[in-house]
Parts: sequence; C-alpha cells; structure tokens
Amino acid sequence: MSYNLLKGKKGIIFGALDENSIAWKVAERAHEEGAQIVLTNAPIAMRMGGIKDLAAKTGSEIIPADATSMEDLENLVEKSMEILGGKIDFVLHSIGMSVNVRKGRHYTDSKYDFTTKGWDVSAVSFHKTMNVLYNKQAMNEWGSIVALTYMAAQRVFPDYNDMADNKAYLESVARSFGYFFGRDHKVRVNTISQSPTPTTAGQGVKGFDGFIAYAEKMSPLGNATALECADYTISLFSDLTKKVTLQNLFHDGGFSNMGVSDAVMEKFTEE
Repeated sequence: MSYNLLKGKKGIIFGALDENSIAWKVAERAHEEGAQIVLTNAPIAMRMGGIKDLAAKTGSEIIPADATSMEDLENLVEKSMEILGGKIDFVLHSIGMSVNVRKGRHYTDSKYDFTTKGWDVSAVSFHKTMNVLYNKQAMNEWGSIVALTYMAAQRVFPDYNDMADNKAYLESVARSFGYFFGRDHKVRVNTISQSPTPTTAGQGVKGFDGFIAYAEKMSPLGNATALECADYTISLFSDLTKKVTLQNLFHDGGFSNMGVSDAVMEKFTEE
C-alpha cells in the first residue's frame, strides 16, 4: 500500500544485495512511495547480487562505490546529485561485514587486520559517508540519514563476534555526527536496531536459526521482518518524523525490553 510519503524526494540506498536484503526492500518501498533513488554497493557485491533487476524495477541508476573510499563516496554523491537533479533527502546505510566472522575466528582470537577491515567497512564507512554529505552540503534541510544496526551493540550475543563492536561504534557515530548535521543543516541521523533477520548478512552468524526462533518466542509481537523494517525506515525518511534524531530505535517486536516470556519459560518448565 502506498501513502505517497516520499513524493518528490530523492535518496541514496547503500547495500541492496538481493531480494532478502533490508536495503532492497527499502528501495522497493521508497519507489512505491514516490521517491527517486540511486542504488550503490561495493563493486564486488555488484557481481554477486541482482541489483540490476532492482534498478530496472525501481527506475534507478546504479553507482558502484567502495564505502571505505573517500574518493568513491565523493564521486557517488556528486553523480547522485546530477542524476537526481538536486540535493538529497534521504540516505540508507546498510553495510556490515566482519572478516573475522568470515574466516571463522573466535572473538577471543581476533586477527587485528581483519578487525580493522571489518570496522572500516561496517562503521567508519558511515562516518565517511556523512563527512562527504556534510562537507559537500549535499543534503536538503530536514533530510534524514538512517543506518541499520543490531542490539548486540548493547548486550552480549556471543556468536555475533566483533560485529557487536562495529555496531556500537556505528551507533555512536550516528549520535556524534548527527549533532553537527542537525545543528548546521537540519538533517536528522538515526539508527534502526532491527530483529534478527534472515538476510545474506544475518545468515553469516553462527547458530542463527536457533537465535531467530528464540527471539521470535521472546518478542510479544514476534520478530520484525525485512519488509516491516523497510516500512519503518520509510517513516523515518518521511516528513512525519522531522524531530526524531540521535536515536537508536529498536524495531524488534518488543524483544529489547523483555526479560523472559511465557513461550520461553515453557521450554524450561516441567509439567
């Protein structure tokens, strides 16, 4: 269902890999709500996913960019403004990668050049993106920037590994940069802390299926889906949330405020 929430708005969406990606669903929903978008992903990810299909479906152009490269990001922002015909109203950062996780290294035995690479891709890339947007004055007033995160930034999920630290850093960057972006350009910056979601990124985490089932039982409303996350993201890109900024917003069916649920207790209670 469309509400025309983004009619006439222009945006950049990072990280749409395939149709399970939250970013993919955000792109589809933004298009349905009347936005014009530019899609971007790392050159290597461009070869893996079907981003060309998404571009065709949403009438978007694709600009490959390594989000850790200032040069690539500057090119992305300049070209996006040319393509879209003006400044940008919304940006989605949906990028996360841990080399330690990929290589099967335990958290207590990190390889630190892997740590640094994952941190650069997952967290510093958000700072770099905002740096370029801020210094090029590329955002319209009352624009909105959102990054996707996960509650392992605050609480321990043992197998989430160093991605937990990357997400904590990402959330801090949203607050710190968000202050200056709000003060100087009336742009809001928030993170959405989403339920565990069966995306390509999510499925890289060990024991993921068990964890999704646990979160489902713990949350009074059940886990939030990728499409539901996209809907929430659209609301943050819309003019209905103009004064929401510097927030880490839990979108998780209530999981983040639960201690225990009846459904979980049942598993541990002898009749």
